[in-house]
Amino acid sequence: MSVDTLTIPTQRVAKSRISEVDFDNLQFGKTFSDHMFVVDYKGGAWQNPQVLPYGDMALSPATSSLHYGQAIFEGMKAYKDEHGDLLLFRPQANLQRLNKSAERLCMPELPEELFMQGLEQLLRVDAGWVPTKEGSSLYIRPLMFATDNFIGVRPSLTYRFLIITCPVGKYYDKPVKVAVEQQYVRSAEGGAGYAKAAGNYAASLLPSRKMQEKGYDQLIWTDAKEHKYVEESGTMNVMFVIDDVLVTPSLSTSILHGVTRDSVLTVARDLGYKVEERKVAVDEVIAAQQAGKLTEAFGTGTAAIISQIALIHHNGQDYELPPVETRKISNSIGAALDKIRTGQVPDTHNWVQKISL
Repeated sequence: MSVDTLTIPTQRVAKSRISEVDFDNLQFGKTFSDHMFVVDYKGGAWQNPQVLPYGDMALSPATSSLHYGQAIFEGMKAYKDEHGDLLLFRPQANLQRLNKSAERLCMPELPEELFMQGLEQLLRVDAGWVPTKEGSSLYIRPLMFATDNFIGVRPSLTYRFLIITCPVGKYYDKPVKVAVEQQYVRSAEGGAGYAKAAGNYAASLLPSRKMQEKGYDQLIWTDAKEHKYVEESGTMNVMFVIDDVLVTPSLSTSILHGVTRDSVLTVARDLGYKVEERKVAVDEVIAAQQAGKLTEAFGTGTAAIISQIALIHHNGQDYELPPVETRKISNSIGAALDKIRTGQVPDTHNWVQKISL
């Protein structure tokens, strides 16, 4: 599909809301930029791409995604460099994962040219919304959902794809306390756990709330069969440093294939750290903490990038980890990634895409 950004109709807002925004006090996911990119799938093809003012949409009560859950999304970020140009971090990787999610949920793939040109035009229109304060960024949320007005269990014949954006600060402002979950299941082998499907997150809300009521910020998901092996932490991939080795669960159909996860592991290897992708038993993690060999634990994801874990709760016991300032491996990886994303160092992996304004 060939799409010329100059031919994508753009309807600008009559008055921008940007003057109402306190960029020094941004709550994650609460403030949305002026415009959104929208394109619909009908008759077997994507049609009518356009940039519109951000706003509500009219939906039929019979919209099939509301009943049968055909809805997927992505998360990515844009930054500004010292010259004022916009920098996107690994957008093609997010598109690839979006299309894998679409395949799993029997939805149409989105062509790269349509995705990238729609995204670039949207960002040029709302370039002023990209914050420049250290630790802040423009969060980008692509999403797709079924739009058939039909109540019947089958794949929809029509879909809507959107991109909305919001300026954000840090997702977590302090290290988190997590608890090992041994009753509820996030996903199982052969399921849709590797996809960014809306239903995956809905199913996580109850166990997460129960852990939060006990005083923990998030939980560590374990495998569906035995609850013996670590899978993810909250909405993030999870990593541990045991005996100076960066260890993380191997990818599977029950674990999200994180773009940030892949970036962290790649940078870790670049920096000379030993990395192991394998099964990680909960008992191994606890034994390593008790022996003083577990020196770091953290989650990785687009929203937080690296979210440090301060404490792990398991079987009624809290296990504290060393202070964040002593964590050599995760801190050095985080600093290196930040410099790559913001254009401060050469991008040897061709991860960063520049949008000149």
